[in-house]
Amino acid sequence: MRILFTGASSFTGMWFARELAQAGHEVVATFRQPPEAYADAGRRQRVALAQQSCRAEIGCSFGDARFLELVRSRSWDLLCHHGADVTNYRSPDFDPLGAAQRNSANLPAVLQALRERQCSRVLLTGSVFENDEGAGSEGLPAFSPYGLSKAFTYQLFRHHAARAGLALGKFVIPNPFGPYEEPRFTSFLMKTWGEGKPAKVNTPAYVRDNIHVSLLAKAYAKFAARLPAAGLHFARPSGYAESQGAFTLRVAAAMRERLGLACEVELATQAEFAEPRIRINTEPADDGSFPWSEKAAWDEFAAFYRAAAPR
Repeated sequence: MRILFTGASSFTGMWFARELAQAGHEVVATFRQPPEAYADAGRRQRVALAQQSCRAEIGCSFGDARFLELVRSRSWDLLCHHGADVTNYRSPDFDPLGAAQRNSANLPAVLQALRERQCSRVLLTGSVFENDEGAGSEGLPAFSPYGLSKAFTYQLFRHHAARAGLALGKFVIPNPFGPYEEPRFTSFLMKTWGEGKPAKVNTPAYVRDNIHVSLLAKAYAKFAARLPAAGLHFARPSGYAESQGAFTLRVAAAMRERLGLACEVELATQAEFAEPRIRINTEPADDGSFPWSEKAAWDEFAAFYRAAAPR
């Protein structure tokens, strides 16, 4: 397939774009700026890696004049819109309406241009932390204003794709982890253990859905390849759906075996629950329909952090 892909500078986006290319698809990935212009070293590295397997279009944002020119320049089989406004996404002051507007800039014009170039399918990335996604507790509220922005973006895409007569797929991401990840929970664990300290987990009772990014990428490529040319379709791949305490012990065991570190864990007694206690996806990602090795994924994770450790 000829695929136009946005958001390949992100952790999951880089993995998705590379997996699509490795599956034999021709992937054109858009970037707002060249690798050296990104302030974050991790993002610079991901852009460089994505460019090794994808054709890069630099200086291009979803819906702008350059993007519309690119859409109209050739025929496409699929638009993968993975990019999203994540500026200060953890802040309670994050503007969900403004972010959704930027995520869907000139959406009717983009979809019309796709139709004119014989493209009938759009694949949008969602999050399990949106309202009304996945399975869990407290009535499935959005976790944050960022979660709201993702839900608003989906509703805009659903509305305009239906009006344009295009198929829409929604791929819902849980908690990915793996090489080239953002500084989050597993990177905290690895940093702490690398320093020879025990990792204290203050929220072990939350039930979350952590998934190897390599597995998530294969599930994404499979969904993209099989997305029908009409209708509304969903994929909600699940990995390790368990408490954060249990997941921490799982990571510790895998890293202790591979890196020879003590990987000590201290699980606090959680008394406060500022977020919903349970939120997971509902479809096992490793369904045997594609080659993937859990052992190899843990080996790759360990090798990444071994290489990143101070000498």
